[in-house]
Amino acid sequence: MCGIAGLFLKDPSLEPELGRLSAGMLTVLTARGPDSAGFAVYGAGTAGQVKLTVRLPEGTDPWAVAGGLEAALDVQVKAVPRGDHVVLSLPAAQEQAARATLARIAPESRVAGAGSRMELFKGVGLPADVATRFGLAGMSGTHAIGHTRMATESAVTTAGAHPFSTGADQCLVHNGSLSNHNSLRRMLAHEGLAMETANDSEVAAGYLSWRMAQGAPLDEALRAALADLDGFYTFVVGTESGFGVLRDPVACKPAVMAETDAYVAFGSEYRALVDLPGIENAHIFEPEPARVYFWNRDTAEARS
Repeated sequence: MCGIAGLFLKDPSLEPELGRLSAGMLTVLTARGPDSAGFAVYGAGTAGQVKLTVRLPEGTDPWAVAGGLEAALDVQVKAVPRGDHVVLSLPAAQEQAARATLARIAPESRVAGAGSRMELFKGVGLPADVATRFGLAGMSGTHAIGHTRMATESAVTTAGAHPFSTGADQCLVHNGSLSNHNSLRRMLAHEGLAMETANDSEVAAGYLSWRMAQGAPLDEALRAALADLDGFYTFVVGTESGFGVLRDPVACKPAVMAETDAYVAFGSEYRALVDLPGIENAHIFEPEPARVYFWNRDTAEARS
């Protein structure tokens, strides 16, 4: 099952509403994935700074973690706690040192995502509860993707929930199953990209990060996936500047999109889109099999 929601804003006046609209879309898809949920929001960034979204063990003091980083790195670290996650903002040049320090001072913590603009949160529970826990409705930004999970192939854990992020400002949500994920996992490990979970969606995210690290833009990386990934899947992918959608050549997983002059929206079911502003005048369509859909926030152009 599982449910995907994505919203890419063309109209800057809607940016303060991004979180509220995304939370509503996720909640509607509860029946498709009631055991866990997650989302990534692309909001404001600061030049020369990186945001690390860190999942903390129960009882960990986020301010103590931030203080430990400041003391070890001799830099200013801004901390914004959200539920059992904390967003740590620090100089981008110190990212690798910060990760190494986190592994030492908070070894059970996990970096869920990193980037100049992306914040990524996920947890066990109903989508509405997860969205409330992290304050999704109050977030603003240019685009967001989210996922509601029904764990049919693995345990119900926060680690197994989507989105998966394997590169700076890159994340992926997935509905489906890959048949060649183990061979891809071995190939990516050989290329130096280690996976933290057994979830095939993390492999898909890692594959796209690997392609983009070689210089391919998101739309080209998605086209390459059609040749290299076996199975059935619907991907919604976010980058710092882009939003992409891809369905496998069979396209057995449900998907619907809506586009207006103000936004592009994706939902696993149409009912996830019905409360969006101006939906009655939107161009509603089902994304075609094996066709890449890609929007760039700098130009608001669609490429496919």
